[in-house]
This record gives sequence, structure tokens and C-alpha cells, in this order.
Amino acid sequence: MSDTNIRSLAPIPPPVAAQQDGASASGFYRRVRNETEALAAPLSAEDQTVQSMPDASPAKWHRAHTTWFFETFLLKPHLPGYREFDPAFNYVFNSYYEAVGPRHPRPSRGILSRPGIAAVAAYRSHVDAAMLRLLDGCGGEIADLAVMGLHHEQQHQELLLTDIKHAFGCSPIHPVYIPAPAQPLPRAVGSLPSAAPLPPATMWRVPGGIHEIGHPQGAGFAFDNEGPAHPALLRDCLIAERPVSNAEFKEFMRDGGYQRPSLWLSEGWSLAQSAGWTAPAYWQPGADGWDTYTLHGLQPIRDDEPVCHVSFYEAAAYAEWAGRRLPTEFEWEVAARLHADGDAARPGLQPHPRPLRPGVAQDVWEWTCSPYTPYPGYRPEPGALGEYNGKFMVNQMILRGRSCATAAGHDRLTYRNFFPPHARWQFAGFRLAEDL
Repeated sequence: MSDTNIRSLAPIPPPVAAQQDGASASGFYRRVRNETEALAAPLSAEDQTVQSMPDASPAKWHRAHTTWFFETFLLKPHLPGYREFDPAFNYVFNSYYEAVGPRHPRPSRGILSRPGIAAVAAYRSHVDAAMLRLLDGCGGEIADLAVMGLHHEQQHQELLLTDIKHAFGCSPIHPVYIPAPAQPLPRAVGSLPSAAPLPPATMWRVPGGIHEIGHPQGAGFAFDNEGPAHPALLRDCLIAERPVSNAEFKEFMRDGGYQRPSLWLSEGWSLAQSAGWTAPAYWQPGADGWDTYTLHGLQPIRDDEPVCHVSFYEAAAYAEWAGRRLPTEFEWEVAARLHADGDAARPGLQPHPRPLRPGVAQDVWEWTCSPYTPYPGYRPEPGALGEYNGKFMVNQMILRGRSCATAAGHDRLTYRNFFPPHARWQFAGFRLAEDL
């Protein structure tokens, strides 16, 4: 795993044909791979090596693991004469695929100073060149596998941002990943910084009855855990048109929400007490209010933004305090179908959530009260790729929607994100529901 005789990875130049056919497998491949490199570009070698907790991974590991995915599941079995870049990478950059072989322990990825970022760049270049040969005129199973690999990489793009935010957020000097927008965010002191106060959320009615849930077969790409589509029985309920805001969550805090065990699930209360939670992750007292660490550095809290970086336990405690509840994932999906607001509000990868607005397309993943379990009739795919989702269907909760760090075109109304209930480092918020 030498770092000698290697070169940095330049953006993959799109051929003329791809300029008119961005939907082709090769065009999609170029776009996604270049987006990953753009996300890593502001990070130094030291930045890309750090691992701040066992649940996070170094940025260079994300870049290499997504490359390993293409090498392992497409190039080795499908490209005759393909030359493996480095056999040791199969151990270093395998994530959790037991069928592929042993792997380096996840909590220790940050100790791997080698291979360095130049070697990772060379690895990506090597695999990209081979993948573009494979994708030239391909179709069927190979194209489908490539699309899956690209959606997998888009998941890791989001993780690259959330993981480096956690690492930077642990630093007392509040590193800046990229500068804030030219217009500074105004500080909220007792009132909303926006021109008009954020009104209370309107409640959408979700009609009871039998609704079709999940991704229909043959309706474009989806991960296997989004299906099979199946009927689900819902009762009449209401669901908020937007997530809970920072201003609203501050009211919960002012009313002793973090000090009242009656609001909390037992496990969440124990965790909040042992961890010393008194506010969402990255919040800290400022000179005249609350500040929060963002990828733009330390910034004042905006009251009109969605509360973010809260666990399922905090979301559930707030809902109890508000006299409401979290929606089920089925209620969320039906409401989203009824009030879908198109793609105009989805700008793609951003370092920080935008202010709230009514609608489905918000900038935080939204906790639901649904556990991550298989849909009726679900069966994992055969072989190693069957380990992608199914084996994690325990002790996790479903989040729906998207976040500011979700790549454009990666979100769907049927998308089932999942994390353990204690997770706070993701861009996660919530909206409320209530029974009728």
C-alpha cells in the first residue's frame, strides 16, 4: 500500500454524449463520483483521517469504501481482465459484508494513517477508469448494480458530512469546513430573526383506511427495504405541515423538558442523565442566546430553522410535552403522498438546514415512532448484497424524508432511513402528529 508513484484524482471529464444523456449509467457515475471528491476537497489529510467516535468513519475511508464497493461487486465479477488495485484494500475497506471476508474493525478505522489520501485518490482513479469501460454500452444487471452502487455512494456522501461535522464539533476551535454564505445569519434575541414570525404549524388530516405503502416494483430505483409495496390500515389522524422549529424546542427546554423524567422513555431518560444532555447536539450557550456548531463554524441559533441533531428520545419527550406524538412511518408516507411538493425545494447537498417552510421537502430527517422492521413479504437479496439492509432490522428507528446533506435525486417518499434511537450526529429532527 505504497503512496509512491500516485497522482491526485481530477474530476472525471464527461464525454460529449453524457452532456445530453445525464441519466445514463456512465453519466450518473461521473456526477456522483465527482460530487464525493468535491465534498472531500476542503479537507486536509489530517481531517480525512480522524475518527471521532465508533459510529463515524474517516472521510478518506468513505471515499475508499465506496470505491471498494464498485471493485468488489462489479469489476471483479463482470470485467474480464480487471486488475485489482491492492488486495489489502479488500480487508481495509470492507464495511460489514461477512460473505466477502474479514475486515478491519469499524471502531479503529481512524488509526489507519496508511493508505493516505493520495493512495485513495489513485484507487478511485483506477476503479473509475475500469468502471467507465464496463459501463460503456452496458445494461441489465450491470447497469442496475452500478445504479445501486451510486446510491450507496450518495449515502456515504451524507455520512462524510455528518461524520466530519462530529469530528470538527469536538474541537474547541470550531473549524470551518466551508465559509458561511455572504449574508451573515442574523442573531435571534427573544424573537425570530426572519422578517415575519413563524406561525404555528398547520395540521394536515391523514384519512384513515387502507393505504398502499412502499415502493412499487418496477417504479425506478429503490433499496430493497422499501418494499414490497403492501396495504396498511391507518386510523384518522393529523400530522404537522412542518417539523418542530428551534424556537419551539427552546420552549420545551425553558419549561424544564430535560429535567422532567415523566416526559421521557426510561432508556432515554437514563441516557440523557448519564450523558448530561441539556440541549440538542452542537448547541452551547452564547453571549446573548444559544449558539450552535455548524459546518460554517460557530453560528447563532436561528429560531425559524428546524431543530436538528436530536435523538429519537428527545423527539419523543418533546412530543409528550406538547401533548402529541410522533407519526408512524406509514402516516408520514401517506401524508407525504397527499402533500408532495415536487423537487423544486430540494437543492441537493448543503452544509446546514435552511429555514422551515410548509411541506414535505425539509432539510432534516424526521424521526417516526416506527421500529425498523421488514415489510410483509420482504426477503433479503441472495448473496453478499443481501447484507445491505436486512440484517440491521433490529433496535433501530425509522426516519423519513431527507436532510440538507442528502444528494439531489437520492430521496424518495418511500425512503426508509434508520438509526438507533440514541443517535444525534445525523441531521435529524421531527414533526408531530395526533389522533382524531
